[in-house]
Amino acid sequence: MRGAKSAKWVAGAAVVALAATACGGGDGDSKGKGGSSGGVISMEIGEPQNLLVPSNTYETEGGQVIHALFTGLTKLNEKSEVVNDLAQAVETKDSKVWTIKLKPGYTFHNGEAVTAKSFIDAWNYGANQDNAQQTNPLFSHIQGYKDLNPGPKKKVATKEMSGLKAVDDNTLQVTLDAPFSAFPAQLSFSAFSPLPKVFFNDPKGFGEAPIGNGPFKMSGKFQHDEKISVVKYDKYPEASKIEVKGVDFKIYSNLDTAYKDLLANNIDFHIAIPDSALATYKKDLDNRVIDTADSSVGFIGFPLKYNEAFKKPELRKALSMAIDRKTIADKIFQGARTPADDFISPIIQGYRKGACGDACNYDPAKAKALFQQAGGLPNNTLEIGYNADGGHKGWVEAVANMLQQNLGIKVTAKPFEKFQAILNDLDAKKYQGAFRMAWNMDYPDMENYLRPIFSKDAIENGSNYAGYVNEDFEKLLVEGDKAPSKDEAIKKYQAADDILAKDMPYIPVYFYKLNAGFSSKIKSISVAGHNVLWDTVKLS
Repeated sequence: MRGAKSAKWVAGAAVVALAATACGGGDGDSKGKGGSSGGVISMEIGEPQNLLVPSNTYETEGGQVIHALFTGLTKLNEKSEVVNDLAQAVETKDSKVWTIKLKPGYTFHNGEAVTAKSFIDAWNYGANQDNAQQTNPLFSHIQGYKDLNPGPKKKVATKEMSGLKAVDDNTLQVTLDAPFSAFPAQLSFSAFSPLPKVFFNDPKGFGEAPIGNGPFKMSGKFQHDEKISVVKYDKYPEASKIEVKGVDFKIYSNLDTAYKDLLANNIDFHIAIPDSALATYKKDLDNRVIDTADSSVGFIGFPLKYNEAFKKPELRKALSMAIDRKTIADKIFQGARTPADDFISPIIQGYRKGACGDACNYDPAKAKALFQQAGGLPNNTLEIGYNADGGHKGWVEAVANMLQQNLGIKVTAKPFEKFQAILNDLDAKKYQGAFRMAWNMDYPDMENYLRPIFSKDAIENGSNYAGYVNEDFEKLLVEGDKAPSKDEAIKKYQAADDILAKDMPYIPVYFYKLNAGFSSKIKSISVAGHNVLWDTVKLS
């Protein structure tokens, strides 16, 4: 969970499809399209949190690479629609039993055929609690998931979910615990990618040089803190549609440095323009930019389960009311964000304007009174952690100053050098301060903004870094999953959303926009969420 240097924490197939077209003058060397690079382009990313395994990649940095290396059953197109990818058909009569027909001709980069069993083996691995995969909760709808997740310190008695069946090499039958109409959309997330047999011999070694089934294959190994290089896989069925010959994912710890390299044509695509350039980047890049709504929501989170200081909802509400979201969106981000008023992105069906209520309205006087009524914080101090490699210093320090001024407390913004570092400390329940976080959806459904971040199951096997538990919230999630129609499901999920607005385990601060830029080497580029649609990239 998919981004914007956030968590997926924030990888994988996201919400909107964005198109941008611009032309540049080239780089002065015309050795075919792409100039002297021979069709290889470069893209900025941060250091991935984990090794490159689809089911263990839940943030945007590794997600960029996984998306290039692997092809799943469905995907999002340029119009935000869920369409078939490797699947020839995804059919059901009751939204509980699904029959998926695979397109023939797909192979892994080692020549092994992609079959129904390739998906079954990968999903069973991802869903098994013994493997501690980041995306484990996404498999929870499949019948037999609970057998692979009996709970902490309990032994897993089987290696397979009963709801998965290979009818033949090209037919996969999936039985869910209950009807779930969003299942085809969920399949668009990279956690549901297939894996070759060789993966299971050495998962760790595989993660350094994965063998995928996507449009690009690895060129060498994962060069940590430096780059990850991929080249086009010529045996990919859609290879003729892809103009790019290869991609160098260059790893940066500082977005300003990456932006300078973009201006110098030393990289070709920068998906997260830094705060410092938001006022000038369109002019700097001669409008070779993408500027549009995105699926991500930016938060301030709290380790509720691991720090008693944050246990009162009233205190968290007071902190939220002391934040001037409009100033942050307009002044810090130069209009590149909009104030958040819900836990759900505005581009998702089910979003309600103002759903967060008073908690998301700026009211310093009420905030201070409520803060004092709730007993305040120990030693009248607060620390907010953030990843310094994501361009978050400006807005986090602005929040710190607002809380300090409006509540009369001392607030410190603590930088972590990399996103990976703060995620690791949160995973280990080690960090005790408030923290900056964001969510970039995996698939376009309200449920994806609720279960992976705030459900009980996501504490150990997901992205519930708060350790938040509310049994009424859990009940509504289940009722939403089982709802007989999309409209009924939305009503249940909205009720669950209302509980979040009351409890405030996280503070919604802003909704993202996608602000990206590309070099003169690229003529046009389309992006689905934070993933490049590689068959749309045209070189100058």
